[in-house]
Amino acid sequence: MLELRPGCECCNRDLPPDSPEARICSFECTFCEDCASQRLAGLCPNCGGELVARPRRPAGKLAKFPPSATRVYKPAGCGQPVTP
Repeated sequence: MLELRPGCECCNRDLPPDSPEARICSFECTFCEDCASQRLAGLCPNCGGELVARPRRPAGKLAKFPPSATRVYKPAGCGQPVTP
């Protein structure tokens, strides 16, 4: 099950579980749409994987399956994506 991390790793922008702006890689590194497209060229700076729109969990399921409260913030690693 996806963690649904609460913020962008680059700019620390809040990304609630229903945000259409959230982008993730296959390891669930999480970024906002602006950082993913403008700073990272659609590639994860951690693994080099593709950043895609994060699926949104239905509101009725959030109580039983809550999003993560653990924020990952690594602005130093957001200069350029890793070459795959």
